Amino acid sequence: MQSKPHKNLLCWQKGMDLVVLLYRLTASFPKEERFGLTSQIRRAAVSVPANISEGAADRSTGQFTNYLGIAIGSLNELSTLVEISHRVGLLSDADQDTAQKQIDECLALTFGLKKSVQKQK
Repeated sequence: MQSKPHKNLLCWQKGMDLVVLLYRLTASFPKEERFGLTSQIRRAAVSVPANISEGAADRSTGQFTNYLGIAIGSLNELSTLVEISHRVGLLSDADQDTAQKQIDECLALTFGLKKSVQKQK
């Protein structure tokens, strides 16, 4: 069986936790948001660990850095989407705070990994 190095990366692990949280939170969104905020949030969330794993899959350091940059972009998109969801009344203060804290943690870890990978160039 091939090794899966991305599973050892803390930013990937936390990204997976974020996906689960956001799927749980968006499950209570109204049906009319299924193709709106629900879909956008879920796609952006899935993009985070997906890009980290794709970048870690035997890529050059430049390619890995690019994939990490895409994951960072998705995390920033999620931060905005969560804020919008809160402002339009779809997320409570507590749920928004929980989501933003997890997004911030993922951002810090992914930025840190990106910096570390860039030093290897």
